[in-house]
Amino acid sequence: MMHFIPKPEKNEVICIRIDSEKLKFIDDVANRNNMSRNKFIGQCIDFALQNLESNKN
Repeated sequence: MMHFIPKPEKNEVICIRIDSEKLKFIDDVANRNNMSRNKFIGQCIDFALQNLESNKN
């Protein structure tokens, strides 16, 4: 039988300022995909970092 072993994530709390219209757009997309704003922004950041021009060498 497999055992569940919880693994804590290492997350940091940060604060950013973002334009109100951008935030509304972010919230709309996150809601349409049934996810939290935080999770959506995290996935956007992951995608952007993985696709930086400097990473394509």
